[in-house]
Amino acid sequence: MPKEETPSKWPKVVSILIVIILLWSSFYTITAGYRGVLLTFGRASPVAATEGFHFKLPLIQSVVKMSVQTQKYTTEAEAASKDLQVVHSQIAVNYRIIPENAPEIYTKLGLEFEDRIIQPAVQEGVKAITAQFTAEELVTKRADVKNKIQTQLSTRLHERGVIVEELSITDFDFSESFNVAIEQKVTAEQLKLKAERDLDRIKIEAQQAEAQAIGFQKAAVAQAEGEAKAILIVKEQIGNANYLEWLKIQKWDGQLPKVTGGATPFIDVGTITQTK
Repeated sequence: MPKEETPSKWPKVVSILIVIILLWSSFYTITAGYRGVLLTFGRASPVAATEGFHFKLPLIQSVVKMSVQTQKYTTEAEAASKDLQVVHSQIAVNYRIIPENAPEIYTKLGLEFEDRIIQPAVQEGVKAITAQFTAEELVTKRADVKNKIQTQLSTRLHERGVIVEELSITDFDFSESFNVAIEQKVTAEQLKLKAERDLDRIKIEAQQAEAQAIGFQKAAVAQAEGEAKAILIVKEQIGNANYLEWLKIQKWDGQLPKVTGGATPFIDVGTITQTK
């Protein structure tokens, strides 16, 4: 008798594997800092999938993850200042997409939204604001320029579901001739400031010298007035007739003259005194 053929186990094993794969592909997770865009036959769901564990239909639905964390976009921009100087600048923008707007951004712009909305908005903002300032003001009023560009960029991108957190102008670069002119102007201003300081110092020194001279003059006047008053007091005490004699006494050093002259030969008074 012929042997009965046993049914193959492979179809059953394959079926089990297919079921496992389908079940496994029915679930997905969204990690922190991301939102999921659920696509059904390529059509995006209007509601973004939040962080956590989610279910989807295998082979029918797929998920695209979009970061809602802060991201940095850097670009170079060229514009003309108010005084028609060509300005090259480097702009850095910190931004993040609004989580609820992830499906809309993906539907309208895809994952390349930086090149489609952020880059044009930055270029337009830089050109519009730079034209409001002269080249010198772009340097001296850099904070104002930055704030104006950021305000315009924030308003425009918020309408597209993007929040601008910070904008930085990392560099302003002008033509070589203009840089030389600025350097010369800065040098001239520094020399002017030094000259003004030197002039102030000379004025102060002159005032000090004048004050010192006035002080010496007042002291001399005070001394003369004191001496005059002293003379009056002495005259009142001893009389005008004896005033000259009093002056002689005041100036005598207490020593008698050693030699006197007259009709007789010179005599050493000191010797006579010792002899006696």
